[in-house]
Amino acid sequence: MKIYGIPNCDTIKKTLDWFKVNKIDYEFHDYKKDGITAAKLKSWFNQVGMDVIINKKSTTWKALTIEEQQAMAHEKEAIVIILKNESIIKRPVIEQNEKVLMVGFKPTDYDQKLKSL
Repeated sequence: MKIYGIPNCDTIKKTLDWFKVNKIDYEFHDYKKDGITAAKLKSWFNQVGMDVIINKKSTTWKALTIEEQQAMAHEKEAIVIILKNESIIKRPVIEQNEKVLMVGFKPTDYDQKLKSL
């Protein structure tokens, strides 16, 4: 499994701890160091929808101008904005074989969906 996020995020720390406690191997992808591609964002949008991927409660979202927030309703514009502001992506995004399994941290969902994989 591949976990996407930023290492100093409390939610990511909880996620990585959950994976370690449950002895599930993972690869960590740090948005800040490794970036994110437009193709990856488009794939996630197609799989789970933009509203699931974009964190509208984040400080990054709140720092956008009204025009930028409105532009985020359109895929092409959203991708351009996200590529400049990776922290606006909900964390974590967990994939296996390019398929999104989970977005966000919910231990009960992890127990149900990830332990059996």
